[in-house]
Amino acid sequence: MKKIAVAMAFAVLGSLCLPARAEITEMRVPLGAGGFGFLPLHMMKHHGLIEKKAAEAGLKLTVNWSNVGGPAVMNDALLSGSADFISAGPPAFLVLWDKTKGNAGVKGVAAMSSIPMYLNTHAAHLKLLDDMRDEDKMAVTAVKVSIPSIVMQMYARKKFGAADTFRFDKYTISMQHPDAVVAMLTGNKQITAHFASAPFHQREVKEANIKTIMNSDDVMGGSTTFTMISTTTKFHDENPKAYAAFVAALKQAFDMIKSDRKGAAQVLLDSMGGKGWTVDELVAMLDEPTTKYTTQPENVMKYAIFMHEIGSLKNQPASIKDLFFTGAEVSAGN
Repeated sequence: MKKIAVAMAFAVLGSLCLPARAEITEMRVPLGAGGFGFLPLHMMKHHGLIEKKAAEAGLKLTVNWSNVGGPAVMNDALLSGSADFISAGPPAFLVLWDKTKGNAGVKGVAAMSSIPMYLNTHAAHLKLLDDMRDEDKMAVTAVKVSIPSIVMQMYARKKFGAADTFRFDKYTISMQHPDAVVAMLTGNKQITAHFASAPFHQREVKEANIKTIMNSDDVMGGSTTFTMISTTTKFHDENPKAYAAFVAALKQAFDMIKSDRKGAAQVLLDSMGGKGWTVDELVAMLDEPTTKYTTQPENVMKYAIFMHEIGSLKNQPASIKDLFFTGAEVSAGN
């Protein structure tokens, strides 16, 4: 017994002597799929906001920004350890939260934007989503788990019943927004519709032959989170200063977008190659009341409840607190 006691004492002493684990010195953040939903990330990159906030906390930090977008790719990047924070729509996040519950423990950091998505089409026969034919293909950022996919499942379930929840999935094809815009503007006969976000939606509907037949806010019943940030429990727990610096930088990006619309519009335009829109056009889109930048989740629980009902999620969160790390950033969300 004495030997056991001595061994335990040395073990405890040894653990006390271990140096504290150092926080990261390089943060890796993919920039996302592009457009207004990811503008805060581009503001953070352009103005070096994360580095500045980290320095204020006594942490020397560099940020590696990668041009990675799309929910599936982002999720893989986080799980493989090649990204520390990722941004995506609530459906993609919820699938990852469900998949990692009890292991990697991916949770939300904060919401980022609330912006509607619009189903645009150049096909004369499409007056409603219901009019889709076998030859039609609709561009979405990711089949099954993207915002448009879940929104269409909600619409179908409510209108046609539970048996027809997935009736529109067969028409979807994964495509990044810029590529989908090109397909729409060139009259691509294979891509007859595109579920687009700003500013891609506004560019498409400039054309006389392109019209909008649905938007996501109508189906969701109001303003809804479009993009949000998530990370792993391990990163959250082991890097409190870096985590706090990221959140502080995100909030500052919101403030800068609000106070300097033209400056934010220029950053967005540069991120999209500097062409396709004018700064004034982008400012007008930022001024639209449906374009919001907030850390508070909106209607994320509605997605979660629905996805659990249809079997896309094994676990159903009891409240928003189950989905996000604790913080004032998300406490009033839903």
